[in-house]
Amino acid sequence: MREFSAIASNWRSGESAQDYLVRHGIPVLWDVDTRALVLHIRKKGALRGVISTDGTPEDVLLAEARALPSMAGLELASRVTSERQYAWDKGSIELTASPWNESMGEAQSGKESRKFRVVAYDFGIKQNILRLLVDHHCEVMVVPAKTSAEDALALKPDGVFLSNGPGDPEPATYAIETIRNLLGRVPVFGICLGHQLCGLALGGKTFKLRFGHHGSNHPVKNLLTNQVEITSQNHGFCVDPDSLPADDVEVTHVNLNDQTNEGLRHRTLPLFSVQYHPEASPGPHDSHYLFRQFTDTMKNWKLSGALRRGQKRAE
Repeated sequence: MREFSAIASNWRSGESAQDYLVRHGIPVLWDVDTRALVLHIRKKGALRGVISTDGTPEDVLLAEARALPSMAGLELASRVTSERQYAWDKGSIELTASPWNESMGEAQSGKESRKFRVVAYDFGIKQNILRLLVDHHCEVMVVPAKTSAEDALALKPDGVFLSNGPGDPEPATYAIETIRNLLGRVPVFGICLGHQLCGLALGGKTFKLRFGHHGSNHPVKNLLTNQVEITSQNHGFCVDPDSLPADDVEVTHVNLNDQTNEGLRHRTLPLFSVQYHPEASPGPHDSHYLFRQFTDTMKNWKLSGALRRGQKRAE
């Protein structure tokens, strides 16, 4: 920031901003020309950097910054994922999911029955995604990033969720292969990194954005409804819509700021994904419908499966 005040003068203040930041170990860079910094980044793109307070010479710091790995080509999801699978049962609206069990139709939570069993891949998952899945009557089992498709399907899910996460999606070949093995066998819903992995699994390509999309108030147009959603975003890579096989994949959402891809779906199989964060807390909540779309997809897939089984028995 341009100027940082160490004074806390508001009568409601419990501590100074400086004390708060020190307590949480958060560094602050100030007394810099922030406008010049923005213009520099605008011209050069997102940059690697270091912050030092110990008097290290500038040339040494510059060498350290240049030695930092570029985000392009960096696979990080497997570094941040959970080491084990676990059930999640906490909602955001005071609903509590029943434990993950075999008696799916009998599980009760308050007045609502948990109708859908979801395996959620943790590539760096946000807890509010899990809360909203619970709010939409799902039992959730979170699994590590490198869980195979067969191991996920062995849990007998009604659907699979692919989470957000850090890093370049292209090196995450294990996840791309998993999605290909899930395709057509169970409904799939992806967000952020999960969206990019879906694009790659369907034959598309991704590329690194110059600055990335970060923060709230990003306008996204839903091409299926012609409605505009105000979204929260946090990503540095994007799916190239021109690389997607048009016969199999339909682009569903587009960013109105730069026309980049924000969503896709398979034309015949139960898979869809979005680049932005419908679960983001800042709001607005224009995109919460996507969780209902996921449960509707699972419901329809279960019904179609029952019909297929009935037809086979009739034959």
